Amino acid sequence: MSTSTTETGSAQDSVELAAHEVILSDVAAGKVRSLLEQEGRTDLRLRVAVQPGGCSGLIYQLYFDERVLDGDAVRDFDGVEVIVDKMSVPYLSGASIDFEDTISKQGFTIDNPNAGGSCACGDSFH
Repeated sequence: MSTSTTETGSAQDSVELAAHEVILSDVAAGKVRSLLEQEGRTDLRLRVAVQPGGCSGLIYQLYFDERVLDGDAVRDFDGVEVIVDKMSVPYLSGASIDFEDTISKQGFTIDNPNAGGSCACGDSFH
């Protein structure tokens, strides 16, 4: 006879991870996939977070992570998983991540409708 995992009030344990509203463009997903292939790591996900810092108050963090933490929200983009921690979800709702590869700029960009403004260097927002 099996017992329920929710007996002790841990109903979240049996619930799937919530989805977030961050969008990853096809170009960005392709770049992430390429970077993961170069590393030979299929167990990593792209984690997007907002942290205190910068001259405007908040900075974006994008990095590869093998962990899925309690409260994380996940979304799959053609095999690329994007993870957002529960504290960052409201700050990133509706944000889109793209990748630019031009003469003047190369890297991931975040267009965030929740950002009230950013600093002159563009590295932080409020």
